[in-house]
Amino acid sequence: MKKLLVFFMCCTIGISACFAQKNDRKASYESWENYEITTVKVGVEGTKFVKVWGFGKSVDKAIMSAKRNAVHACIFRGLPGNTSANSTPAILNESAYAANAAYFDAFFAPGGPYLAYVNMTTDGVPSGQDRRQVKGGYKVALYIQVMFDNLKNKLESDGLKKKLSDGF
Repeated sequence: MKKLLVFFMCCTIGISACFAQKNDRKASYESWENYEITTVKVGVEGTKFVKVWGFGKSVDKAIMSAKRNAVHACIFRGLPGNTSANSTPAILNESAYAANAAYFDAFFAPGGPYLAYVNMTTDGVPSGQDRRQVKGGYKVALYIQVMFDNLKNKLESDGLKKKLSDGF
């Protein structure tokens, strides 16, 4: 009887550990930190031209995710450099999101204000290497021009970032 009880306890612990790992993977998959972005080249004055990946259950949701990720990277992660463009530091630090969660939740909501700073440069739905079917949906890459200076000015006017002239 004791062996049977120990066996059931081990099974219960093992099953709960499996579900915890599955939930951890799902949380990681849906995390803001789980996207790829590369700087393609220097854009027109005040813009950044990037290639960014997005995930979604459908291609349309993955495209929206990629747009959101491009703006999020400009604000919180910064953009990596390459041979044709220098790296760009983030407009704000990560603690700004926690301090202004309501603002950013509304900003990044579906159809939210972040879309005003995205200029699509990919025509149509991505195909070939830029569109991959993955477990649970799609992973797509878009070439996006982000209106970086306009975004920075918006965050300054909303009081989330100090203007350079405020320091003098």
